[in-house]
Amino acid sequence: MLVDDFGREVTGVRVSLTDRCNFDCVYCHNEGLGDTRGPMEPRDHEMSADDVVRFLEVAREFDVDAVKFTGGEPMLREDLAEIVRRTPDGMEVSMTTNGTFLPGRAPALVDAGLERVNVSLDALDPEQFAEVTQSGAFDAVLDGVEAALDAGLDPVKLNMVLMRATANQVPDMVDFVADRPGLRLQLLQYMPELAGNPERAVDIEDVHDWLAERADRVERREMHGRRRYWIGGSDDETGGMVEVVDPVENESFCANCHRVRVTHDGKLKGCLNRTDDLRSMGEMTRDEIRETYRETVENRVPYYGEYMIEEDGEWVVNEDYLDGADGEDAPSDAPDDAGEADQPGVAD
Repeated sequence: MLVDDFGREVTGVRVSLTDRCNFDCVYCHNEGLGDTRGPMEPRDHEMSADDVVRFLEVAREFDVDAVKFTGGEPMLREDLAEIVRRTPDGMEVSMTTNGTFLPGRAPALVDAGLERVNVSLDALDPEQFAEVTQSGAFDAVLDGVEAALDAGLDPVKLNMVLMRATANQVPDMVDFVADRPGLRLQLLQYMPELAGNPERAVDIEDVHDWLAERADRVERREMHGRRRYWIGGSDDETGGMVEVVDPVENESFCANCHRVRVTHDGKLKGCLNRTDDLRSMGEMTRDEIRETYRETVENRVPYYGEYMIEEDGEWVVNEDYLDGADGEDAPSDAPDDAGEADQPGVAD
């Protein structure tokens, strides 16, 4: 198992299978790219199934024991079940999806070895959902959640990006998971350094306070120190669990990050939320993959984005960037290519 310079073991990988998506979510920095008519074979710029599997086999050599497939929308890959089936033994397989293609396909994916799924659901009000996702697929997403539960993908985690346009939906979303065994809710902090428009952000501590007042039990998860709130009961049988994913201006968030990322076109990166660490795996021979993987882990940084900078060999908080994030100089443009299309990629 490889360990980076900051003592973090790399035990998981996130693999983007496509940059295409059938949604145009307002928080996404690769909105609606490519042909989205439906599941199809990989495009010329996307890794083939053989490429993906070869990478996973090499990652397994380094004791990586978990893979999450992402996009874009990974279910736009017709060969998704094949890739899942060919994932090396000993790797937990999960996926992040908008859920629209789960009806009819979830059982086959479970049979192939899919163990967990995150479904993006930003609002329970159809009009607000359409405003955020730029799609009319609200009913299809709910059907996808049901299909995942029916197929045995329990618990199903619902990813909700928390921003001004969705904040009023939090109480209904919390009640939704509290009343439905098998569902969990992840509230994902809006990340203006990825998507721009910092005015869309909300005060995440206000959300924590609101949840704490209503929770029957609060616990802190080892991964990233995330807080979990049990509402309507204190365990799996009697209540719903809400977890807040809050990386922004949170220096400790990345301290327990144990993943590296792979872009849809075969580049490795040490951090989902950086754009300056992309390393091509070339023709994706095993030797090229091994070498690039080692380089990527060796060059991982302690924090994402521009919040931390290196000065005289030490990583310190970039106060100028933080000051700008609160004023007129805040970033307003999304990065050209962060390698994965969905901001909720920070969730697990």
